[in-house]
Amino acid sequence: MNYQAYDYMARGAQIMHEGFSLLNDIASHPSNPFSHTISGRISKAGLETAMRLTRRYEKVGFNIDEITIDGKYHAVKEEVALSMPFCDLVHFNRVGVRDDHKVLLVAPLSGHFATLLKGTVEALLPDHEVYITDWADAREVPLDEGPFSFDCYVEYLINFMEYLGPNTHLIAICQPTVQALIATAVMAEKKSPAVPHTLTLMAGPIDTSKNPTRVNEFSRKRPMSWFRNVAIMTVPHGYPGEGRKVYPGFMQLGGFISMNQQSHMQKYMDFYQNLIYGEEEDADRFRAFYDEYLAVLDMPAEFYLETIERIFKDNEVARGAITYKGEPVNFEAIENTPLMTVEGANDDICGLGQTEAAQHLCKNIPKSKRIHHVQPGAGHYGIFSGSQFRKHIRPLITDFIHKYA
Repeated sequence: MNYQAYDYMARGAQIMHEGFSLLNDIASHPSNPFSHTISGRISKAGLETAMRLTRRYEKVGFNIDEITIDGKYHAVKEEVALSMPFCDLVHFNRVGVRDDHKVLLVAPLSGHFATLLKGTVEALLPDHEVYITDWADAREVPLDEGPFSFDCYVEYLINFMEYLGPNTHLIAICQPTVQALIATAVMAEKKSPAVPHTLTLMAGPIDTSKNPTRVNEFSRKRPMSWFRNVAIMTVPHGYPGEGRKVYPGFMQLGGFISMNQQSHMQKYMDFYQNLIYGEEEDADRFRAFYDEYLAVLDMPAEFYLETIERIFKDNEVARGAITYKGEPVNFEAIENTPLMTVEGANDDICGLGQTEAAQHLCKNIPKSKRIHHVQPGAGHYGIFSGSQFRKHIRPLITDFIHKYA
């Protein structure tokens, strides 16, 4: 599908959304006696469901205003510490709390905004000074800012680590585990004082030959010509990035949904019933999840295509063939950075063993400074959000960081 055609359709659907919204406001108004009847509740449920299906979802904020530390409330100020064309380094400043245990949390550039990690940030904040990579929607980046490649991603991480300085802990989730590992190796070989104090890699494709998932098989079965000709589109007129080649977020979202289509349909049916029966708590959870899940960004074509070819097809990291700016990456240069790898037993996006492979690549890290954890019952998202993360994984990460602080 041509991006311009999709954009017109999305704008048309947004007009329908506004119409449904107006009807829902009328049907829901407290002064409307129809709103208090069973028929009224059914109508409202249908209208809100229709509103959500025709809405164009935009990026939501982190909206973390305060945290509790040792029973005391502390305000949190969200600040842009460093701004670059394709990414802002966002700092969650805990007012009145000493700036220690700095953590750079690397969010994936794989379709969703960094706000998908809101729960991760909230869980880490009581014990850590958190910074996060807030990647830009490529359609909002003007062409004159140039391309953004695989190596650019690594360079950004190195720049952020050097900006934050020594004693900064690096945590990468999903796709950027690859770039975080490369950046650590490059900095270690150059004896950079800002080399990560600890490195935590969670649910990432370090070795895509281990227990291949549908994501891995999809990437391998199609030739690069398919990805270039079908997956890559041009940002249409009316956006700052007009003319930029991108992998559109709506295509990535379509892939996410198709992997669990029945589950998403069931959740919408449950939401419809929750509205009818007035189960607002369940309905609010649905709204919060899908407001975030359905908000997607475009990825720069260069980065996307190189990731497909170098990581998912050629498996360059595991084969020892990966390079940075034309030079081989030496993972054995990592000697003093403790390493933790985390995987989910039920991860259907990144198979078991794919992240653990980093342990075998970093041969010179002493065994006493390595930890590998498999979380029973956790799927991909359960590794970094939800009750499994809060109860089991976050405490492990905090203990790991504090041990080497």
